[in-house]
Amino acid sequence: MFLMGGKMPKVAYSEGEREQIREALITTALALMAKQGIQHTTVEQIYKAVGISRTFFYAFFPTKEDLIVEAIYVQQPRILAYARRLMEEPALSWQDAVRQFLHTCCYGEQNGVVVMTVEEQQMLFRRLSQESYQLFREKQVRLFGGILETFGIRANRERIALFTNLSLMAMLIRRAIPGTLPMLVPEAAEETVRFQLDAIVNCLDTWRQARNENP
Repeated sequence: MFLMGGKMPKVAYSEGEREQIREALITTALALMAKQGIQHTTVEQIYKAVGISRTFFYAFFPTKEDLIVEAIYVQQPRILAYARRLMEEPALSWQDAVRQFLHTCCYGEQNGVVVMTVEEQQMLFRRLSQESYQLFREKQVRLFGGILETFGIRANRERIALFTNLSLMAMLIRRAIPGTLPMLVPEAAEETVRFQLDAIVNCLDTWRQARNENP
């Protein structure tokens, strides 16, 4: 909190204070969006949690979508660092480390990871400029390519694209049953996720072994 005990807001902030507030807004947004979803996280919740006014919030982020994108960008290196920690964990086999990574992302709300639903993706991308959309795609490619390399897999364009789709599809289906995809059977949701993750791990293991055989 930057405003405590009913104090009046400051008229002016130093550059250091402004940077602290900006980081607090992003951190708060990430925590709220991971827990309750992007659609259910409001600008009011975020700026009140940080302790600033609505007007001051918009001095940092012109729209909620600007904050969402920035928060996702901040999350990306954290996700990559988590993958590296799992790969370095001696108690985990390669397969178990990859499966745990994917499971953590699929159940993002339980692990502090923001995972967008179908509706949230549609809402966000409708409001991104072409330039912002292109930047988002470039950062996405770097993230998923970095994850593959962390897993010891040579990351070419085709593999990055397939890994991205397979991973996000598992996350989306897990979040979409039954609300967005009512034709799917909710009782089999957990088993469906397990099947998808096992299939992804097997695919990645095939790529990894191919790299080891043809260094």
